[in-house]
Amino acid sequence: MITYITNDNFEAEVLKADKPVLLDFFADWCGPCKIQGRILDNLGPEFDGVKICKCNVDEAGDVAEKFSIQTIPTLMIFKGGEATNRVSGVTQAPGLMRLLGIN
Repeated sequence: MITYITNDNFEAEVLKADKPVLLDFFADWCGPCKIQGRILDNLGPEFDGVKICKCNVDEAGDVAEKFSIQTIPTLMIFKGGEATNRVSGVTQAPGLMRLLGIN
């Protein structure tokens, strides 16, 4: 299940999450973001211990600004409320596994 992040729920859903969070910064008009979205929608069971979130930069500009998002899609990994990894551009499942430290 994908959780959509807003300016209001970012802290509760991402920073206070009890498991690692994969946060996808995207926009509805962005072609590569749609590709990334399909990849996230089809992640396998190896990602069951990860909370998948999406943040529309046009609707949650405060969150995007906080992390200086200038390129989309940008994916960030949060663990224990801290941003630990970041990558811009479309990233396939094996790359996401590396970012998350999933073997």
